[in-house]
Amino acid sequence: MSVTEPASGPVPHLKTAAAAVARNYGDASIAPSLVSGLAAAFEWFCLSLVGVGLLPLFSVSLAGLTAAVPIGAAFLTLLVAQLLGANDLSLLRRHSRRFAKLLIAWSSVFGFVSVLLIIGDGLPDVARLWFPAWYVAGVMTLGLSSAATALMTRRLTRAGRLQKRAVILGGGAMAESLITALEETGGNELAILGIFDDRNDDRSPENQRGFPKLGNTSDLVEFARLAAVDLVIVALPPTAEVRILQLLKKLWVLPVDIRLSAHSSKLRLRPRSYSYIGHVPFLDLFDRPITGWSQVSKRIFDVVFAALAIVALSPVMLGAAIAVRTTSKGPILFRQPRYGFNNEVISVMKFRSMYADQTDIRAEKVVTRGDPRVTPVGRFIRRTSIDELPQLINVLKGDLSLVGPRPHAVNAHTEQKLWEEVVDGYFARHKVKPGVTGWAQINGWRGEVDTPDKIQARVEHDLYYIENWSVLFDLYILMLTPVRILNQENAY
Repeated sequence: MSVTEPASGPVPHLKTAAAAVARNYGDASIAPSLVSGLAAAFEWFCLSLVGVGLLPLFSVSLAGLTAAVPIGAAFLTLLVAQLLGANDLSLLRRHSRRFAKLLIAWSSVFGFVSVLLIIGDGLPDVARLWFPAWYVAGVMTLGLSSAATALMTRRLTRAGRLQKRAVILGGGAMAESLITALEETGGNELAILGIFDDRNDDRSPENQRGFPKLGNTSDLVEFARLAAVDLVIVALPPTAEVRILQLLKKLWVLPVDIRLSAHSSKLRLRPRSYSYIGHVPFLDLFDRPITGWSQVSKRIFDVVFAALAIVALSPVMLGAAIAVRTTSKGPILFRQPRYGFNNEVISVMKFRSMYADQTDIRAEKVVTRGDPRVTPVGRFIRRTSIDELPQLINVLKGDLSLVGPRPHAVNAHTEQKLWEEVVDGYFARHKVKPGVTGWAQINGWRGEVDTPDKIQARVEHDLYYIENWSVLFDLYILMLTPVRILNQENAY
């Protein structure tokens, strides 16, 4: 592709069947850990509310630490229930079995707390009438909240939102044996979307145990960009090292878990070397970064700090908007298509820093020192990164994160080569949401990219960030960003 052609990400060329499956699974699945955690939090809230609400009915004052008793007891109940396995996804769908475990946990904690408080005279005498009412109300509350949780979990299951979406890479007898084992012992936690195989002979039929062959390895990469795939299972023997490495070179850029099936292998490693779906063993090759509660915590971090930043920096943003508008003709904001999470093309906002008739939406020409296309105001806001501040709106919308690999223009290039052609595995930086600032930027890699070494260094820093992410790491990068920006000269 010529660097002067407009780009909009991968061009769809999937088979009709594969494209139809991809459309049906476009909505992301929900991590079981999120469902379990939210169910426990909901039940803790209901149990605490009922316990505290009953206290005034028995003339018990809420002053002091009195209200802490039912709240603490509710927390202990859910903790014991967790130890009993009541929050496993398989039990969340089964109200009667799960309620039995919740009842055991509630009765145990209630008995312990009651004896402790009565013997120790922890509450006034009149409050003792509250205990039987508290217990009965707790049983009813857990029964109703557990039923509501089961109902919602079953609805999500029927909608396919709680199953891990998997595709199998490799067909033939090994894939068929794997599918059989997963159907027998994997329960309802896995949804196999189809099979991909580079072979087109009798060793790889078009349909195996009801699952269609959707394409080859290249099709799988494109399919995973369109469908919300969680897991790629490589159904090849571990002895096929060369072939596995060839496949991984193509697949590791995807934001998915990659597992090597060990079901038919005669090689037996230590049990802790394997992960399991049902009783089927797998070797973990790659893990998807920032999932489950980590994803939730990062999103909360983004929303909170982006909102605070918009409030704190609103005078700067207003001043920049006025300066852009009054010093040159054209719109205040400049929107450019850039690569987002999983190669999705997003529209990123900036304050316009170029003359309106010379803006470069397709990133055909790299901005250099003294570039005549850049306005005087534009030079200042680019050097100080004030032009990036509207991207805080992109963060609130969910297109960007506050911290992450910087979103590059879809046509970004160096020496007449697109950056994905310059750096092997370039698209691996899109396994997480791009950010307003990032690890590469605070280490000096911002501004002009005129040599392959510069984009290589940026990508290496981006991959380091992805592999080592934590909320504290995000906070560290965010705190250093203003200091490093003001001390850098290479942004034009």
